[in-house]
Amino acid sequence: MEEIISLCKRRGFVYPGSEIYGGVAGLYDFGPYGVELLNNIKQAWWRANVQLKENYVGLDSAMFKDPKVWVASGHVGGFADPLAECKKCHARVRADKELEKIGVQADEKMTEQELSALFDANKDKIKCPTCGSTNWAEIKKFNLLVQSNLGDFTGKNEEPVYLPGEACQGIYLNYKNIIDTMRVKVPFGVAQIGKAFRNEISPRNFLFRCREFEQADTQYFVKPRENKDAYEKIKQERLDWYVNMGIDKKNLRLRQHENVVFYANDAWDIEYNYPSYGFDELEGIHDRTDYDLTQHMQHSGADLNYTDSQTGEKYLPWILETSVGLGRMFLAFLCDAYSVEETKNGEKRTVLKLSSELAPIKCAVFPLLKNKPELVDRAREVYSGLSQSFMCEFDDNGNIGKRYRRQDEIGTPNCIVIDFQTLEDDTVTVRNRDTTEQERVKISDLVQYVQK
Repeated sequence: MEEIISLCKRRGFVYPGSEIYGGVAGLYDFGPYGVELLNNIKQAWWRANVQLKENYVGLDSAMFKDPKVWVASGHVGGFADPLAECKKCHARVRADKELEKIGVQADEKMTEQELSALFDANKDKIKCPTCGSTNWAEIKKFNLLVQSNLGDFTGKNEEPVYLPGEACQGIYLNYKNIIDTMRVKVPFGVAQIGKAFRNEISPRNFLFRCREFEQADTQYFVKPRENKDAYEKIKQERLDWYVNMGIDKKNLRLRQHENVVFYANDAWDIEYNYPSYGFDELEGIHDRTDYDLTQHMQHSGADLNYTDSQTGEKYLPWILETSVGLGRMFLAFLCDAYSVEETKNGEKRTVLKLSSELAPIKCAVFPLLKNKPELVDRAREVYSGLSQSFMCEFDDNGNIGKRYRRQDEIGTPNCIVIDFQTLEDDTVTVRNRDTTEQERVKISDLVQYVQK
């Protein structure tokens, strides 16, 4: 994992947030290659979950919402982590995660008092990660919602507004609007990619747990008690999608939650085997029954019942959810693609074997020699032409071998070299990232070749 984190910084995928000021824990900026990879991931996810599904539609809801939304959703009262503070150095950690490290599992439904008792019984085994002390203060629940002062002109913050703790609430708020305007019928799905913010006690594991991130969510509305078959289908579809996008199947698994969160009837995770961290949650798939619509109907007073246009039956749909943090997905794709290989001449090369659909740069165009104007001009022409169809890069810095290595490290599938033969017959050398094999291709066929 340290090698991958180093590659992310060195090659412009991910930078620490506010680095020139010393950085802020749990905040990261996506660099030039990182934003291309992230956008490609979003497009691939959207294509699978909206474009290719007849009964799914998309949404982009506002981040700020009426504060009562977060009361109704349970976030104001129940969205909290247990905080443990070291009395010696005042470092703060999540109590349940520290218990996990010594093999003690804390139930998500435990009260603050029950968790405190469990932590106290084991605190002699739990060392502060900062100073090594085992002298801990009493456990306290710490709410993860991030407050804002939007519309607060008094400075008293009497009715705090929150940044979204999760992106999906906008789907529930607009479910009735979508029914009324889009001619959808139950069962139907709504997909959204949106920002989420969490005041994490101890952000950790690079992009795995951050304070600001994006979530890609789908909410599938079904008739009550007609959820079982659809739920199984969704779980399998989501697992298959990761495999189709290039992740090795052996690094993925489905795991059912033993302790189900308050809003769910059943919950499963797709877990990925992260280097250094091991298997951990990549995507959550939840059977939420009618919890969310019931809560919002009660707190808002709006009638959110669905009326079947054919039978006249009225009911509150149940919801099947998929939810994934795009940072975790980004990291999983990077980890699975990362490879260090030995070349035929005994040298090592680092390669990101990303699928062609996800690769930040699809083609890199090189003139064989940078001091030959005729080669550079022709290479510029080829680059300009390919850029109309693909994200491309022009590179004439260093020898060809070094240029290949740079492109291997960022996952570029095709390197195209313009040489003296190009000037004679309009063909170029195309080098394959994974096999390193080369072939001659006509310039007029390049777009079709790269698409294929």
